[in-house]
Amino acid sequence: MKLFIATLGTETNTFSPFVTSAQTFEETYLTRGGGHGDTPNTFAVPLVLWRQRAEALGWDVVESLCAFAMPSGVTLRTLYKQYKEEILADLRAAMPVDAVLLCIHGAMVVEGFDLPIADTDGIDCADAEGDLFEAVRAVIGPDVPFGAELDLHCHLTEKKVRNTDALVLYKEYPHTDFPERAEDVFEIIKATVEGKVRPVQSLHDCGAVGVFHTTREPMRSFVDHMIALEGDESVLSVSLGHSFPWADVPELGVRSLVVTDNQQAKGDEIAADLCRRLNEIYDAAQPPYLKLDEALDQAIALAEDPGQGPVVLADVADNAGGGASNDSTFMLRRVLERGIGDIAFANFWDPIAVQLAISAGEGATFDLRLGGKMGPMSGDPIDLRVTVKKIIRDARQTFGKPPRTSKGRMGDAVSLQLENGVEIGINSLRTQSTNPDALTQIGIDAPNKRFIVVKSMQHFHAGYAPIAKAILYVAAPGTMIPYFDQLPYGIARRSLRGIDG
Repeated sequence: MKLFIATLGTETNTFSPFVTSAQTFEETYLTRGGGHGDTPNTFAVPLVLWRQRAEALGWDVVESLCAFAMPSGVTLRTLYKQYKEEILADLRAAMPVDAVLLCIHGAMVVEGFDLPIADTDGIDCADAEGDLFEAVRAVIGPDVPFGAELDLHCHLTEKKVRNTDALVLYKEYPHTDFPERAEDVFEIIKATVEGKVRPVQSLHDCGAVGVFHTTREPMRSFVDHMIALEGDESVLSVSLGHSFPWADVPELGVRSLVVTDNQQAKGDEIAADLCRRLNEIYDAAQPPYLKLDEALDQAIALAEDPGQGPVVLADVADNAGGGASNDSTFMLRRVLERGIGDIAFANFWDPIAVQLAISAGEGATFDLRLGGKMGPMSGDPIDLRVTVKKIIRDARQTFGKPPRTSKGRMGDAVSLQLENGVEIGINSLRTQSTNPDALTQIGIDAPNKRFIVVKSMQHFHAGYAPIAKAILYVAAPGTMIPYFDQLPYGIARRSLRGIDG
């Protein structure tokens, strides 16, 4: 048996001030032929797992490109064509293959997404992975089992489903279950190759957009229900595609997907019921966002309560993990204006400030202009008197939960000390906050701070919840403002619940 595997992914915010270029991939994760080393990226972990599983069965494994880019704006079309053709060339060279497994985010949008396909070299720029899947299917033919693992913030399009045998999505947000879902899709494709199952897929449109944290009710019970449905041996997988609301694409919206063993009607019924259940809990499932001063007031009150640990405030609109800049100054400015101390800020992206701090060296005190580099949604820069506390070259932070974690690159990282116990972690590669070790490695005692501000929407939760006294979600201004009726959609259906106002 011969298995072909590859990764190509990013999450596209079509409202982001960035473009996704070759440099974005190179700075995040780019390797070929399985050269992952000891610290594979989250999106490489499935490839490592699939290779181990396949080789244990005596299968040959051909691994092509593994490329993932920090979420940004649209991917350059020439670059997408280059990576797509590289994967297809490797696949053609590997033929005949007995199975294909791809690890794909599922929300990549390519430059030209707002143009007709005829004007984009025949590429479906609004559904890049669907475009890739269609091309892969054309190479392998209709009978070779083809599966993929996707991020739950994918766009579950008809084209993606039509060209594959089994799609399996993460169930958890934060995405702590990506290794388990990689196991799931491997088992389905393995059973298909062995002739033990005949997977069919059922897709249903829930007619909504939103943000759904699976760490709390009612989504916790919803996910548990999906898992329970998989207890039926004819139900191979149950997924909910949350979609990525900051993308102006035609098939935006939450969709359910059920993979059954040749039980189309049953899968259709389950998928429809999942959407019905989701719409029943929709309002309660949306995160409890707070305005900036409201959040600071609550944080101060919570800090007075007995108990250990910091109050963690999530600056959700400045989340690099969704295409934001990670350099907005709105929260920092208000904290300084209000004189709030004993507070740490995690993962300010400012490569210029990092360079200046490194040049000055540890212990140096000087005037520094911080943040506000990428336009109105970053706010205005702030002029500060800072002391460089600690410098770490090529820093990395943990993502996921033990025992299966991965490490994400931060670039060079520096801690800045201000007056009143204000400490700021800055780094040179744009990335959201996922773990307190982003701070502790640069000398900031995160577990014992009174407050921590993290630039993240939800992926911080796995790392910070264990040390937090409380967690507050703050809707400060920023690129990822969580009020979807305020986004300037021009292509997506404005009738979707959550957009329709």
